[in-house]
Amino acid sequence: MLCTRRLAGFAGLCSLGLITTITSVITSAAASEYCSAKADSGSVDGSCEKMSNPKDFKTAKSVYDFTANDIKGNPVSLEKYKGHVLIIINVASNCGYTKSNYAELNELYDLYAESKGLRILAFPCNQFAGQEPGTNEEICEFTRSKGVKFDVFEKINVNGDDAHPLWKYLKHKQGGTLGDFIKWNFTKFIVDKDGQPVERHGPSTSPKDLVKSLEKYW
Repeated sequence: MLCTRRLAGFAGLCSLGLITTITSVITSAAASEYCSAKADSGSVDGSCEKMSNPKDFKTAKSVYDFTANDIKGNPVSLEKYKGHVLIIINVASNCGYTKSNYAELNELYDLYAESKGLRILAFPCNQFAGQEPGTNEEICEFTRSKGVKFDVFEKINVNGDDAHPLWKYLKHKQGGTLGDFIKWNFTKFIVDKDGQPVERHGPSTSPKDLVKSLEKYW
C-alpha cells in the first residue's frame, strides 16, 4: 500500500527491485540532461566525466566503460566507438615527434577511417618535459593548423594518481617495458573492435609502422 500511495503513477508496482531500477533510470536521465546542459553552456567541470567512469578502472570490461571530455570540454562516452579499431595516443605540440606523428596520423585517418572504420583518439598531456603547456583552446588551434581530422580530447595526465581512468586501464591491460607507466609523448595503444586494448607501441614506433598490426584487427 505504501508503494501505491507514494508512486501513484506506478500503480501496483510494489517490488523494491523495480522501484530501485526506476529510480536509477530517472537519476541517469537527469544526470545526462545535466551534463548536456553543462556542455552547451561551456561550463563542464569534469563532474560529468567522473560520473561515467568506473570507480575502479580494473573492473572495466572494455574501453567502452569510460568517458572523456573532448577538447571543447564536452563529455564523450567511448561507447560511440563500438565496432571500430582504435589508436589511442598521448600527444604534445612541442615534441620532436610532433611533426611526423601528426602527419602520419592524418595519413592513416585519410586511408582507413572510411574504408576500415579506423578511429584515432588523441589525448594532449604536459607530463613530459612540459611539451604541451598550452590551454585546451590553444591546443585546439594548434591541431587545426595541422589539419587534424581525428578526435582530440581535453588535456589530461597519463601517469600518477590523477591520471585519467582510461589511461590507467590501458596501462593495466597493456604494460610496458620496465614498468606500466607511460615513458614519453606519442605512446600508442591499439584497441580492437570489442574495445579491448591489444597492443602497445612506444614513441619511436611511427604511426605508419602500425599498419601491419592494424590489419590483424580490421
